[in-house]
Amino acid sequence: MDMNSDEFVTDLLTQAEDLKLSGEYQQAIELLQKIILEEPACFEAYEEIGDNYLSLRQLDRAQKALEQAIKIHPKSANAHYLLGFLYSQQQKWLASVEMLQKADDLSPNHPEILRCLGWSVYNQNRRSQQGVALLERSQNLSPEDPNILCDLGVCYMNSSQWQQARNLFEKVIALSPDSEQAHECRRFLHVLRQRQRGTSEQ
Repeated sequence: MDMNSDEFVTDLLTQAEDLKLSGEYQQAIELLQKIILEEPACFEAYEEIGDNYLSLRQLDRAQKALEQAIKIHPKSANAHYLLGFLYSQQQKWLASVEMLQKADDLSPNHPEILRCLGWSVYNQNRRSQQGVALLERSQNLSPEDPNILCDLGVCYMNSSQWQQARNLFEKVIALSPDSEQAHECRRFLHVLRQRQRGTSEQ
């Protein structure tokens, strides 16, 4: 890649990132496709295309782009993470764990990778303690991440650790008052506790 081509790629990657952050996913994809025409081996462009297709919920296209990124650069932690996340969206837990474990091997102690890995391990193994432990590691690395706190709270809720779950949902609401996920989780927690109390009184 010569200097002019390098600048071209860097500039378009930056523009595409700005578009993605603004929710302009299709426009970002069109820019990234221009990169691939110029530099077919640019795995970062395929990663970003996959990420944008994930946001558009076009999972088949996302998968193809991410698989191509891994084919070009087998040690891409980001591509493995995104593909693992994609599989988790499809509830393909075994495939998700495999991809996310690879991402964790390539980029250890990354809180978002650990969050997704913990969630997939938890669901694959029917609420395993290993999944909870991974989520707790993720929380220790990023203690105020709303997604980590909500996922861990759901795991606590599923094992009837009501107060621990409530504490995490309340923390998310304190950090992000508009978090629909946290408010919904707290409402569901309340319903579960009411049901449990009603069962115990019968």
